[in-house]
Amino acid sequence: MGEGRNLTGPRAKFRECPRCGFEQDNAGRECVRCGVVFEKYRPFSGKNRHSVSRSLSGEGRGFFSATNIGTFLFRVNPEVEMPGLAGRGLVLVVLFFWGLRLIFSPIQSNAAGNSFLHLINLPFHEAGHVFFRPFGRLIMSAGGAIGQLLVPFVCFLVLLFKTRDPFGGVVTFWWFGENFLDLAPYINDARSLVMPLVGGSTGRTAPYGFHDWQFILTETGLLKYDHFLARTMWLAGTIIMLCAVFWCFFLLLAQYRALKTG
Repeated sequence: MGEGRNLTGPRAKFRECPRCGFEQDNAGRECVRCGVVFEKYRPFSGKNRHSVSRSLSGEGRGFFSATNIGTFLFRVNPEVEMPGLAGRGLVLVVLFFWGLRLIFSPIQSNAAGNSFLHLINLPFHEAGHVFFRPFGRLIMSAGGAIGQLLVPFVCFLVLLFKTRDPFGGVVTFWWFGENFLDLAPYINDARSLVMPLVGGSTGRTAPYGFHDWQFILTETGLLKYDHFLARTMWLAGTIIMLCAVFWCFFLLLAQYRALKTG
């Protein structure tokens, strides 16, 4: 029988997280799975003690267990104090009311396209055309929308999984949904061609292919479904933005409870 790992003592190379039971390098300051800071962790008491013992015994250790997913999505940052929590609460209020304004504006009003956030989305849209140019004209035309959606989604994944910052992930997830609302009026304009484009022209006055969605839907035979596709895009963005707001609310609630309990 091989020599077992040393999990105790001052020279231990490995340790088990006291919260989720994951075995890892002893040199780390926080758990690589659940993110708990070892020095600041206080075990639960009473009815929660059973759930801790279940984790330490290995029960429910799978990453996709409800406990681990909940801990991952609603991870409490021990460095956030009450002023920081208040600032995050203000961000939540802004996202909520700004999101409602965009969601309840008619698609034809292009409310998202007329906001300052569109000026942030636009460079990623244009960069998408450049990046996907080698893949043919159709993919290049769709590349604008792909780039516009890909950048906030990648930011969301990095913040959530790499830096383990759920709050930052929530904000970028909301931004990801907002981009759907930004694209919907453009799709809705594929037949009417009256929306101003980059450079000041419209689809009616610009050469064929300059209006991305006129070209994409015409070439794929889906032009008659432009309004349906626009509404679908709008609905997807609405769902994502509302999910982000509720996620943010429960995340800040968990942070508040952690501060109240020390």
